[in-house]
Amino acid sequence: MPSVVPATHNILVNTSDAQLNAIGKKILNGERISFEDGVTLFEKGSLSWLGAMANMVRERKHGDKTYFNRNFHIEPTNVCVFSCKFCSYSRLYAHRDEGWELSIDQMMHIIKSYDGKHVTEVHIVGGVHPKMNMAFFIDLMKAIKAHRPGLHIKAFTPVELDYMFKKAKVTVEEGMRLAHEAGLDSLPGGGAEIFHPDIRKQICEDKVDAEGWLHIHKAAHELGMHSNATMLYGHIEKYEHRIDHMERLRQLQDQTGGFNTFIPLKFRNKDNDMSYIPESSVVEDMKMYAVARLYMDNFPHIKAYWPMLGRQNAQLSLSFGVNDIDGTIDDSTKIYAMAGSEEQTPAMNTAQLVTLIKQVKRQPVERDTLYNEVRDYTDVNIKEIEVNPLLN
Repeated sequence: MPSVVPATHNILVNTSDAQLNAIGKKILNGERISFEDGVTLFEKGSLSWLGAMANMVRERKHGDKTYFNRNFHIEPTNVCVFSCKFCSYSRLYAHRDEGWELSIDQMMHIIKSYDGKHVTEVHIVGGVHPKMNMAFFIDLMKAIKAHRPGLHIKAFTPVELDYMFKKAKVTVEEGMRLAHEAGLDSLPGGGAEIFHPDIRKQICEDKVDAEGWLHIHKAAHELGMHSNATMLYGHIEKYEHRIDHMERLRQLQDQTGGFNTFIPLKFRNKDNDMSYIPESSVVEDMKMYAVARLYMDNFPHIKAYWPMLGRQNAQLSLSFGVNDIDGTIDDSTKIYAMAGSEEQTPAMNTAQLVTLIKQVKRQPVERDTLYNEVRDYTDVNIKEIEVNPLLN
């Protein structure tokens, strides 16, 4: 495992930089840092200083608790009407013979394959396929809930929902209400990319803009639903674009309180139109997590998506403000594997996740999608988990 874990002793404000000292004092006092402060953290903060600060905030909020859940993904299609430059996953509708398109029956077959297994969440996202309209997905959600009412459906990015709503000629509010009534329980965080229009124009000009993305999440929150938020970093954006993105999310969270977690997503450069751009270093990845924890003061959780980072780097992130590493996945997603992530077959059972967390002296806690604690595994023996199907 990489040995760049930040020191935990009191280096928090005793830096040689007056700006960082001032920012550090704000954070120690529980005060909100400004846009300019956020940019300064990226530009001047050392990895060890940022890590120590972020770890302090993480432990204030959660102690050593590190959350995971038992989940699986369904990706209805990788056929898409949009052409995002960073995407290694989708195939344009004009070339749909290169992709896949699952029927409701096929997706229900996946759902039924988990009968008797102790999963709590199905995560449904994919490309934007013109034939997979709102009526199609409402039928799918109703079928899932009829078969397994207690399975939490976390599904559809605002990119997918915006297309569905426009095609169905319904408002965002009406569309969200209909989806919620059909069984949609919460929204994932995808499709956010970078909100700033200068960057969005270059990497994903043809899909829903920042205002549209935020509007859909706000409508979900107003229905009592929760959601997540992501940011795609490490490509052509600058530090101010990252802070602008986080600031917009922070402002909406001030209004609604509906976001559960913020998930920085690392740009991967395999087989896409931005393959010429080098990927960010591990140092830059950890700085991103640390600054996110310091800036997103009203977000309860910061998540590192382990299939994207890889297992060791996900462990490392737990010292840089992260307190959630997602779930078991069960090799049910291709999005990051196709983009070149270390995890080409992303799957871990409960014992493996618990071991991963315990190896870095953190406290593994299984959660549901809404962060209700299901089981604390701190004092559970790994052998017991491995032989007990209810635990593993």
